[in-house]
Amino acid sequence: MMTPRFSISIVSHGHGKYIERLIEDLIRLNRSDIEVILTLNLPESFVFDFPALPFDLRVIKNDRIKGFARNHNAAFAISNGDNFVILNPDIKLGFDPFDVMLSTIKENPNSICAPLIVNKQNKIEDSARNFPSPILLGKRLLSRAFHFSLPLEVLTVRGDVIVPDWVAGMFMVVPREIYGRLHGLSERYHMYFEDVDLCARARLAGYQVLVNQRVSVIHEAQRDSHRKLRYLSWHIQSAMKFFTSSAYLRISANRLRANMSRK
Repeated sequence: MMTPRFSISIVSHGHGKYIERLIEDLIRLNRSDIEVILTLNLPESFVFDFPALPFDLRVIKNDRIKGFARNHNAAFAISNGDNFVILNPDIKLGFDPFDVMLSTIKENPNSICAPLIVNKQNKIEDSARNFPSPILLGKRLLSRAFHFSLPLEVLTVRGDVIVPDWVAGMFMVVPREIYGRLHGLSERYHMYFEDVDLCARARLAGYQVLVNQRVSVIHEAQRDSHRKLRYLSWHIQSAMKFFTSSAYLRISANRLRANMSRK
């Protein structure tokens, strides 16, 4: 049996209609070189015609709720693909993004790749960013509370490829070897900042983080941390864990030394 090029990990928290649509999108791509691992973090039921699917679909039913990192790491442990794909249920695939991202990884060895993320109005979302800081996070929270805009971040661009510090974990393609070497997502985080932490550790290990602008997907954002106090609390707790992590402290020290050497 051929090794899949992509192992796609999707975690559902009662996202029934999104899951059904996303699986339909993947079926429409008609790729036989992918496998899909669907984790149900809450009790749900789906009816799939497994024999008719062009790819292998496995369903994990959790007996208790697990965090974002633990769910995806568990999916990675049973996956077989050359590349591990973290994919949110609320992503809509208009076109097939996988060949472009695979070519990006081949042209840029030792890299993590993501597509451009746009909203339903086709406006680019801020899913590729520079590393946050406590001050920047505070400004973001104030901008949401008082409805003012922050200046756009300046990111490095090389032709079709953007080179940010980190990409959001809503759609991320990580070569299997890299995910394994980094020991996957950090399970210190229950939700939020797992993607920032992974990219920080990847960059410290010498890997690149890239976004190819030639391919985009639609994000129908849930924004739970903007509406629900529990999610906002998780967001803030995760931010504090990241800002006190060894990865963030090393990155901050490296940048301080770089800035001092320019003076």
